[in-house]
Amino acid sequence: MPKNSKVTQREQGDVVTASVADLLAHEQPLDYKSSSLSVGGPPGSRVGVDSPENDGRPAWNSKLEYILAQVGFSVGLGNVWRFPYLCQKNGGGAYLVPYFILLILIGIPLFFLELAVGQKIRRGSIGVWNYVCPQLGGVGVSSLMVCGFVGLYYNVIIGWSIFYFFQSFQSPLPWSSCPVRINGSQAIVEPECDKSSATTYFWYRETLNITSSISDTGGLNWKMTVSLFIAWVIVCLAVIKGIQSSGKVMYFSSLFPYVVLFCFLVRGLFLKGAVDGIAHMFTPKLEIMLEPQVWREAATQVFFALGLGFGGVIAFSSYNRSDNNCHFDAVLVSVINFITSILATLVVFAVLGFKANVLNEKCVAENAEKIVGYLNTGVLSQDLIPPHVNFSHLTEEDYAQIFTVIKTVKEDGFGQLGLQPCVLEDELNKAVQGTGLAFIAFTEAMTHFPAAPLWSVLFFFMLINLGLGSMIGTMTGITTPILDTFKIRKEILTVVCCIVAFLCGLLFVQRSGNYFVTMFDDYSAGLPLTVVVLLENLSVAWIYGTKRFMQDLEDMLGFRPYKFYFYMWKYVSPLCLLVLVLATIIQMAISPPGYNAWVQDQAEERFQSYPPWATVMCFSLVVVAMLPLPGVFIARRLNLLTDGSNKLSASYRKGCMMKDLSNLEEQDETRYILNKNIAGSPLPPQRPPRPPRGLTIDNPPSDPNTLSPNSCYRTSYQNPTTPESD
Repeated sequence: MPKNSKVTQREQGDVVTASVADLLAHEQPLDYKSSSLSVGGPPGSRVGVDSPENDGRPAWNSKLEYILAQVGFSVGLGNVWRFPYLCQKNGGGAYLVPYFILLILIGIPLFFLELAVGQKIRRGSIGVWNYVCPQLGGVGVSSLMVCGFVGLYYNVIIGWSIFYFFQSFQSPLPWSSCPVRINGSQAIVEPECDKSSATTYFWYRETLNITSSISDTGGLNWKMTVSLFIAWVIVCLAVIKGIQSSGKVMYFSSLFPYVVLFCFLVRGLFLKGAVDGIAHMFTPKLEIMLEPQVWREAATQVFFALGLGFGGVIAFSSYNRSDNNCHFDAVLVSVINFITSILATLVVFAVLGFKANVLNEKCVAENAEKIVGYLNTGVLSQDLIPPHVNFSHLTEEDYAQIFTVIKTVKEDGFGQLGLQPCVLEDELNKAVQGTGLAFIAFTEAMTHFPAAPLWSVLFFFMLINLGLGSMIGTMTGITTPILDTFKIRKEILTVVCCIVAFLCGLLFVQRSGNYFVTMFDDYSAGLPLTVVVLLENLSVAWIYGTKRFMQDLEDMLGFRPYKFYFYMWKYVSPLCLLVLVLATIIQMAISPPGYNAWVQDQAEERFQSYPPWATVMCFSLVVVAMLPLPGVFIARRLNLLTDGSNKLSASYRKGCMMKDLSNLEEQDETRYILNKNIAGSPLPPQRPPRPPRGLTIDNPPSDPNTLSPNSCYRTSYQNPTTPESD
């Protein structure tokens, strides 16, 4: 056969045959050089007939829907209540330096990697890593399990936000003042509320009705149970049609939080004390930036902010066209995420600065009354008070001066006076994270807003939308791999998953449920996800080959990515992830497993160690989430599991065969057809072969270059017979 002849192919049903007669018997010749999967073709050249887009897989209606979905998944509650806390705790504005550096070194490269493999292979997390290396197929299963664990308790937080959202349609807000009990003829303020605060009391007693120990379940909290049910109904309706329904939801759930944040920022900047909060936030403490703990927490925040390892990023990108510019998407979404964190930090500390000023003024007024009382009773001398001081309009500076004088003169008996220093800086340093920020500190600040119910409704509606965007990505990370593996109607699978998740979520709506939320947040995601992303990085960079992957990206995108990514994927990112894994293990070892229990009698939180059964449960979450990693590896080594290739689509199989045929110009074609297996077509082993009129794919000869189910085959990107050049 002459070298310049064209090899053609056809498809009967979804079976692609490779015998000599079949390959030469087609009516319509196909120029294999123009195929997008051809190794020898020019970068960027494509044909539509065998494009992966024709495999019947759903696709995004527009690029905007896809970007909003990725933004909605990555921008979540952590941007609002964890990033500001870490920034305040770890050096203020100086924290932004390590965060931004690690975003460049870890965040963007690994986010780009997940987008690229999902878009290229067009499968969920299980299919992608089965495809890259079957022995590491457990990576996708672990990712799915972590998604399940996180989804269980994450939707509980949405349920809390729903409860507060409906409670906000009252004036005054129900958490604006302490409840009063009637004891005979006397009205007594609830002692638990009087010892803490109105917002703290409403959170722990009215919302959670929490017990004082994780061992005391206390039964179901019916208000939280109903809220959780509503949350799962909303999530189910949002994802029941796959990306066709979730894409539409993203137009609102991804954009509305920015409207609310902008409104809060404008309103917050006009509040008294907002500038103090922002100045405190961004005043750099450079000495703290040099501590290793700061870099560890910055790396963890970068890691979770982009949703790496959850499978949602891969699942969303798998519905893209193969020529989509995923490099641009990775940079864009990462930058939007970073800017959102800065915006949320400005909003949070503007509001907390206002709250700190209100509380400080209240402190000054209360202590001024004490001083006036001491002056009237003769405990303090009038000579201690500067002549210019007016107690009816006492400023913070004047009070600080009086406080210093009294403390100096009454050194021995000063403690008996019960005077507080009332320093604004102390109030600003009380910034809290997590649920404490959203449901205690922020709610308390909003009680001092004009039109407080309106701002409360907007705030909790924003939290619901932020959580919903992340839950859509989490649910997609669960359902997409299952739909790729099994032929199930997505509507039925979605409903079943939501029902099962709601029943499992009843654990978190007991009166002790908040303690289990803390447990799952601490143990079910941190270490397992870091290990998952580390193995993802190693499988692509070291098993598949970074040079080969870079070439694949050039073929797919039409341009070669910067050399920067080669070194990040090959050396820097794996090293950073390995250090992060070791740091996480050390942190778990030196920190005793425990939780902050709410002690009702004392109206305060107190650290308690987990009982033995809860400690076992903590480490069981880590083990269960990581168990598929060694499990699938051993099963594949012992040939107890197939390599998963029978789950790939017909269009993919055609593409792989066409790709291998593209090398016929550089080989002796007769010898190739008679003596070599046309590698790279992962046809199901159970597919019945056609009656052989020659050598076919279904009945290949024994060849040392043939990839076994236990080897890490690379059929998507290159001819397996090509030697490893990396």
